[in-house]
Amino acid sequence: MISCIFFGAPLAFKQCKRHVWYLPRNSRSWKHPSGECATLRLVIRPRSYATSTMTERFDCYYCRDNLHGKKYVKKDDKHVCTKCFDKLCANTCAECRRPIGADAKELNHKNRHWHEDCFRCAKCYKPLANEAFSARDDGKIMCGKCGSREDGNRCQGCYKVVMPGTQNVEYKNKVWHEECFTCFECKQPIRTQSFLNKGDDIYCTACHEKKFAKKCFHCKQPITSGGISYQDQPWHSECFVCRTCRKTLAGTRFTSHEEHVYCVDCYKTSVAKPCNGCKNPITGFGHGTNVVNYEGHSWHEYCFNCKKCSLSLANKRFVMNGELIYCPECAKKL
Repeated sequence: MISCIFFGAPLAFKQCKRHVWYLPRNSRSWKHPSGECATLRLVIRPRSYATSTMTERFDCYYCRDNLHGKKYVKKDDKHVCTKCFDKLCANTCAECRRPIGADAKELNHKNRHWHEDCFRCAKCYKPLANEAFSARDDGKIMCGKCGSREDGNRCQGCYKVVMPGTQNVEYKNKVWHEECFTCFECKQPIRTQSFLNKGDDIYCTACHEKKFAKKCFHCKQPITSGGISYQDQPWHSECFVCRTCRKTLAGTRFTSHEEHVYCVDCYKTSVAKPCNGCKNPITGFGHGTNVVNYEGHSWHEYCFNCKKCSLSLANKRFVMNGELIYCPECAKKL
């Protein structure tokens, strides 16, 4: 516990892990000067020694002069004239190195003493009597503002100190001024928007999509979510549709023809050739996928049979009579 005497009233302090708290006069609860452990802040007020005029018969403890009718200082139960006090008892000012006389106002902190006028911020020279201040390990005394600048976190954007109470952004144990936390690409402040990172660089969602997202093979726009892959190309789900009916093909059966995709129904009716035997479209779906082609005509493999004996002629000799096919034996009987 540290006590500082000013004009006869105590101002008490206590110390947490890094900071000093103070107990205001007439208060029973301890208060941190900043409300939270943001910076070391103290408030001390100057004290002045009680001098009075001697009305009784006392001599100065040092020079033995009669103090009757003269000013004196009572120090450690000793009566001392002001001249001896200034010469032998006065504390030395930590700033100007001169004695702090009996008639001067004195401030003290951690066994160091100052004239009231000498107790100033080491950075901006603001008088700090009755003001909040921070005491640094190197002995410098600073006002709260300069202390925050000196000891506070530095912005990763502009490298200036982020002052307590200002709008800022913390990300991965680093801090930025709000206006310095910007997109690496468009340089606009992120603020409350969502963002993504690429290495150490920060991007707003729009710039990240534009720069890094895959482009749809059909519309050439970024694919931000979902999407499908066909023939090693990315597609939006809504872009992967049947060429004829425009129905989405994601999760359904489809086929392709001349670099276009079709649903099964549209392929059958619009693209597939009819079988010369059963007249149904040859799609490659369902039962049998092999096709027989001959002189511009096509058959399902299972439809390529002799018209007379129904013998399968796939991979065998056959005779064509008009649009009908026959095995060699049946062809002789025509």
